[in-house]
Amino acid sequence: MAHRKKNAPRRGSLAYLPRGRASKFVPRIKNWPAYEDSTPKLLGFIGYKAGMTHAVITEDNPNSPFKGQEKVIPVTVVDTPPVRPFSVRGYEATPYGLKLTSEVMAESLSEDLKKTLPLPKDYDHAAKLKEFESKLDSFVEVRMLVHTQPRLAGVSKKKPDVSEYKVGAPSAAEAFEYAKSILGTDVRVADILNEGILVDSIAVTKGHGFQGPVRRWGIRILQHKSRKTKRGVGCIGPWSPTNIRYTVPRPGQTGFHTRTSFNNKIVKMGERGEEITPSGGFVNYGVIRGDYLMLHGSIPGTVKRPVRLRLAIRPKKGHVDAPVQVSYISTSSKQ
Repeated sequence: MAHRKKNAPRRGSLAYLPRGRASKFVPRIKNWPAYEDSTPKLLGFIGYKAGMTHAVITEDNPNSPFKGQEKVIPVTVVDTPPVRPFSVRGYEATPYGLKLTSEVMAESLSEDLKKTLPLPKDYDHAAKLKEFESKLDSFVEVRMLVHTQPRLAGVSKKKPDVSEYKVGAPSAAEAFEYAKSILGTDVRVADILNEGILVDSIAVTKGHGFQGPVRRWGIRILQHKSRKTKRGVGCIGPWSPTNIRYTVPRPGQTGFHTRTSFNNKIVKMGERGEEITPSGGFVNYGVIRGDYLMLHGSIPGTVKRPVRLRLAIRPKKGHVDAPVQVSYISTSSKQ
């Protein structure tokens, strides 16, 4: 009988390597979508994940066999209190990528911002503004630093989270004029996003600590008579060469990774969070008191974790940005 080579499927995805811990709770956004509208605005928003519930909507996908019928969908609720832009940044193109060359901070800054970063003393706002305008022709991107206001959210902290957002505009001059108009003011989620559009949700996933290869990669548990271990890889490599390939499942950090969920549809937005808060509040979060939005499906992260929303960078083909018809939202207790 001829010898048959044994084959086994690849266990776990190699798409997210290395599987290390995220450096901070607020994720970094490395790419921004192309913005073709003539009205300048920030290309995203930041909020706090509150929890999940379910809703009944009318199917509006023209390619669906259930078009016009009601269906039940899972929704994630994000608490989105107003954010405050406090800095305008100008970036120039260099052979090594974009480089920050000028920055203007707001005249009046929130006292809570001192908890996150050191604030400058005797800051000359007018001089910095004049310097920024003199370099305006060399800028290829204008971005803004914004900070959250946790006192207005359901999270039990005062320290704001700082994040950077690109200003979408036809030119750097128009982006700067828009940035000046909102610098130091409160910006609400309704000023940036609309119902029915697609957004990308970027957050840091729930952490599970140091785990073995069965939990981390999903490998098979060996038979009970295996030598030394059952919850491990049978062979991690040959004697020669004497090294272990990166493709071999090994134990290590599991969870607390930065992940992006693409094309989450905004099902509903509102100003009174009490109308969609379940009785008894969201588990481990509480009651939403102000602005909120509901996303179709689940998103990365755990409750109370910052979630960065960005206009969809690769939207679905044929998608039409139209409000969703919602007929019911479950507010039954999740306790």
